[in-house]
Amino acid sequence: MMKTVKVGVIGCGNISGIYLENCPKARNMEMIACADLLPDRAKAQAEKFGIPKACSVEELLQDESIQLVLNLTIPKAHAEVNRQILEAGKHAYVEKPLAVTKAEAREVLALAQNRGLLVGCAPDTFMGAGLQTCRKLLDDGWIGKPVAATAFMMNHGHEHWHPEPEFYYQAGGGPLFDMGPYYVTALVHLLGPVKKVSAMAQMSFPERTILSDKKFGQTVQVEVPTHINGIMEFEAGGIGNIITSFDVWGHEMPFIEIYGSEGTLRCPDPNNFGGVPMVKRGRDEEWSAIPLSHGFPGNSRGIGLADMANAVMNSGSFRAQGALALHVLDIMQSFLESAESGKHLELESRCEQPQPMPRNMSWETW
Repeated sequence: MMKTVKVGVIGCGNISGIYLENCPKARNMEMIACADLLPDRAKAQAEKFGIPKACSVEELLQDESIQLVLNLTIPKAHAEVNRQILEAGKHAYVEKPLAVTKAEAREVLALAQNRGLLVGCAPDTFMGAGLQTCRKLLDDGWIGKPVAATAFMMNHGHEHWHPEPEFYYQAGGGPLFDMGPYYVTALVHLLGPVKKVSAMAQMSFPERTILSDKKFGQTVQVEVPTHINGIMEFEAGGIGNIITSFDVWGHEMPFIEIYGSEGTLRCPDPNNFGGVPMVKRGRDEEWSAIPLSHGFPGNSRGIGLADMANAVMNSGSFRAQGALALHVLDIMQSFLESAESGKHLELESRCEQPQPMPRNMSWETW
C-alpha cells in the first residue's frame, strides 16, 4: 500500500469544504483531523467529509501522527498559526496570503528553515489546466520572446452581496490583497520573478454602504487603497502592468495578456483552474482557441497541498512554495509602498519560477 502523509486542518469555515472534498482524491495524503475555534463547526465538517477526529487546535498540534497541517484561518491569523504549526514540528500549508506583512512572512520561512520543515501557500490555481497550457505555449515559443504583460482584476467590491464585507476594506484587505495573489502568482509562474516595481494607488470612496441582507444600510469606513496601478520589471526581461480595483462598475479588459515578439497570448481567469487560452500570432485577424493540454480543468483547490505532500514523502521540491508566496507578497506590499513614497522599489525577495506540471497528472497519480 502506498505511504500517505497524515494531514490535519485548522479552520473549518467555508473554504474548507472544497479542500475536504478534493484532497481525499489524492493517494498520497490522508485527512485525519480538523479543528476550529468553534468546535461545532469542526464537528460538522468532520461528519460531512468522514474525517476521523474533530478536536481543538491544541489537540491537533499535539497529535504526533500528523505531519502536515492545512491552515485555513483568517488572513490576519495566518502568520501566528503557521508559527504554531512549525513549532509543533509539522509542515505547514496555508491559504493565501502567507502573512499580512513581508516581515511576518520572512519570520515564518526562517523558522521553517531552522527546523527543517516545509511551508506551502495557496493559490494553486496556476497549477490547473488553463495556466499550465499557457505556460506550455510560452515555453514552446508560440508567441516568441515575451516582452510585456497586462493584468486586470476590476469590479465594484463585495458590499452588494457579501454578508460581512468589512474585511475587504480593512488592513490586509482591498482588491490587491484579496485577489492580487491569483494574478501576481500567475504572472510569476508564466514569466518568472520580478526585480523592480512602481505603483500609484487611491482610495476612491472613503465610505461604502452595505447592500446585502444581513447588514443592509450599514456603512463601512474604507482604510485601504481600492484602485491600484502597478508596474513590474521581470528579471528575465519585459514589463508588466496590473490594475486591481474595487471602484469599477464594468469593463471589457482581459484577465491576463502576454505580448511576445511573434504574437499575443490571452490567459483565462487566474482565479480558476480551467478556461480557454487564446492566441493571436503575427498579423492574424482572428484569435485561436487552444485546447487544454494539461489536467485539472475544474475546481481543483488542494493540488498544491498534494504536490507538497509528495515533497514531504520524498524530500523533493514542490510548486506552491513559501518562497513563491513571499515573493508575491513582496510585490504586492511594495506596490503600496511605492505608491506612498512615489519611488521605484527594488524587491528584497527572490524565488525560482515554478516548474511546469507534467501533462499526464491527475489526483490519482499522486
